[in-house]
Amino acid sequence: MSVSPRTQEAWEPFDQPQSGAGANVLSFNPARPSEHQGQQQAMGDQDLPGVLVSDLEGPHGICEDHAEDLKRHFNLITMQDFLENKAQLGPQIQAVYIWCGRPAVSQELLHSLPSLKIVASAGAGLDHLDLGLVASFGVKVANTPHAVSSPTADLGMALLLAAARRVVEGHQLAVSPHTENFPTDYMGQQVTGATLGIIGMGSIGYKIAQRARAFEMKIVYHNRKRRKLEEEEAVGAIYCERLDDLLQWSDFVMLAVSLTPQTQGLIGKRELRLMKPTAILINIGRGLLVDQEALVEALQTGLIKAAALDVTYPEPLPRDHPLLELKNVILTPHIGSATHQARRQMMENLVESILASLSGLPIPNEVLLK
Repeated sequence: MSVSPRTQEAWEPFDQPQSGAGANVLSFNPARPSEHQGQQQAMGDQDLPGVLVSDLEGPHGICEDHAEDLKRHFNLITMQDFLENKAQLGPQIQAVYIWCGRPAVSQELLHSLPSLKIVASAGAGLDHLDLGLVASFGVKVANTPHAVSSPTADLGMALLLAAARRVVEGHQLAVSPHTENFPTDYMGQQVTGATLGIIGMGSIGYKIAQRARAFEMKIVYHNRKRRKLEEEEAVGAIYCERLDDLLQWSDFVMLAVSLTPQTQGLIGKRELRLMKPTAILINIGRGLLVDQEALVEALQTGLIKAAALDVTYPEPLPRDHPLLELKNVILTPHIGSATHQARRQMMENLVESILASLSGLPIPNEVLLK
């Protein structure tokens, strides 16, 4: 198998021989020294595949410490440069590199990119993409689900523990200049032995179950498809065919499900009323999974005990939003995958998928229409 000189240094075989459909897949190693790097620089960026990115810096840009790795393999074209010179740059762009949901892929954009082969999107969620629309242009889609599953599960457990033991409130009490004594009735919820209901038992949900088992939690879950019996037994999870049963039984309810038209507003007034008054809701999926007005009312009236949210709608919330004022709410700024290791793996996975697509090889983590 031959690989073009300009991408050859980006590939190296897997350690073990492969067989079957994935036999020709090669792995990307961005740290590997480039034998042709000087030659590439001499030829100039125009000889590298054009890749559209939102920006190279700023709050909506790619990770700045990833830029040099990306520039070794691609001619990075920012959205602003593209919009200023569509006629020249449009035909050069062979991939769209989506980071933090940007750039947006619209029908107008797809019409403007006649050479486009792949849309590579960081993360697991795909609610920002119209997969049918992209496929109608003959363009592939890839994401990075495996890179985000462990760090997101870690954060889910961190939020559960922080909300249960009122860690944020406790910190504020401990550091307040007005604190003279610690109250003896400062109580939280016990995690060990409690029941955790996981809504969405994909890769992230399953890793949450693995972590919860170490806390001796009883685990119930609701999912579109039931897990294999051996997978359930490995984490001691019980399948709930009815979401209502999970909500009524759980001390903690963890949302780890993808946002789809079917799951939008999954937790509303009715579902919150089914939960225990001592229950805590944790959301690491998407903000639109929850009716936020109903959640505010439930938290204000004591319908449920507390909530810990890594995601909201919109993000960030308006500065006068009532969720920002409630003491029984913990909010984090959508940081489920925000570790240096995970973000670098996401970048590497995206590069691998783009290079595979441009070389006509099987695409790692390709998203297929169901």
